[in-house]
This record gives sequence, C-alpha cells and structure tokens, in this order.
Amino acid sequence: MNILILGYGKMGKIISEIAESRGHSIAGKINIDNRHELDDLDPKDIDVAIEFSQPEAAVENIKWAISNGIPIVSGTTGWLDQKPAIEKLTLENNGTFFYASNYSIGVNIFFKVNEFLAKLMGEQSDYQASMEEIHHTEKKDAPSGTAITLAEGIIKNISKLNKWELSENMNGNEHALPITAKRIDPAPGTHIVRYRSEIDDIEISHTAHSRKGFALGSILVSEWIIDKKGVLSMDDFLSF
Repeated sequence: MNILILGYGKMGKIISEIAESRGHSIAGKINIDNRHELDDLDPKDIDVAIEFSQPEAAVENIKWAISNGIPIVSGTTGWLDQKPAIEKLTLENNGTFFYASNYSIGVNIFFKVNEFLAKLMGEQSDYQASMEEIHHTEKKDAPSGTAITLAEGIIKNISKLNKWELSENMNGNEHALPITAKRIDPAPGTHIVRYRSEIDDIEISHTAHSRKGFALGSILVSEWIIDKKGVLSMDDFLSF
C-alpha cells in the first residue's frame, strides 16, 4: 500500500516508521514547507492519505485528497466547525473520509466506558461532573479533540448539562461541563473524567505512554479503509 503522509511532524514520522515496518511504502511526506510538492504527485500512485497536520492546514489537505479520489484518514483536531462541509464534499465526490479525534484502540474503548458511566450518573443529582486533560506544550487546540469527544458522551447522557466550557470560562454556569486543559511536556495525553460529591468521588482516566498507539491505529484504519466509501468513524472500524 502506498501511503501519503500529510503533516510530517512528530506523529507523521512515527506513522512513516510503523507503516514501513508493516511493509507499506511512503508515497510522499508533506508539511508546511513543501506543500507545493502535492502538485507533482500522481493520485493514481497513492492508495490512502493519512493526515495529521495543523488545524489551519487540515481542511485544504482533506479537500485535496477527496478531490483527487484519494481515501483520507484524518486525526487533526481544532477544525471541526468545517467538518459538515467536508462530509458533504465526500458524498458529492463518492469519496472516502475517515475522521477520529483519537486513533488509539484503548481511547476508543475509554469513550464507551465514559458513556456507560455517564448513563449511570445521569440520575445522581448529588454528583458534579468535570474533566481534565493534559498534553504537551506543542498542542495548539484546547481542549483536545479527545476531550471534546468525551464531553459530548457525558452531555448526551446527563440532562442538566447542555454544553462544555473551559474551566476559566465557566462564570458559574452549572449547566456546562468544566474542562481543565493543561499543557505540560512531555505528556502525550492524559484524560480524566470525575464525578464529585460531598460523600465520595468517582474517577476514570486514560493515559497514553507514547504516540505509537495513535500512529498504529491510523495505519490499521488505512489498511481497512481501502475498499470503503463514504464518511466513516472508529465506530465503523471497531464495529461498536
């Protein structure tokens, strides 16, 4: 399989290493400094694109792949206000677009545990829900895409909550889920969900030890997606 890497930073380099160790070839390594090289690539030589760039570059990268008939697997966060337009473009072009806020298998299991716990806590009015996420200082968006996915799973199941807010923006809003976002090196990613009451606390957490889990997950998805069409997610890949 020939893989185009869109976003050749720390994640892109790990993706390249793991892909080659699994017998795949790298059709190109594109970052902000050589994006003009996209014009020199033949889409027929690319089986799939894996996109881990920056929020300001993600939309154009994804549009380029879809417009050229290349299935694309994206993990960039911080641009999701434009996701409906990307999904529309995918369907109009009979393309293939796969998005996940996190490609770690463990994190996606954690998403399901989070939703299950939120359902149990939905009727427990004495508990106050909150979240904390910790990432490296190079991560530009806050809260993380993973934190937003977790927050959406909580809000969907706890009726008194109708949105999430960064903790510093809460202003006493009891109907918002507070998220504390910390940027501390060299943390690759920790997410903590808490339910606190006067009597006790309940807490679940996921801590990534490296970026390898995210990179491997994106490659496994890329291997799976080759003969698929449409807008897809980790629920489709894992058959949850």
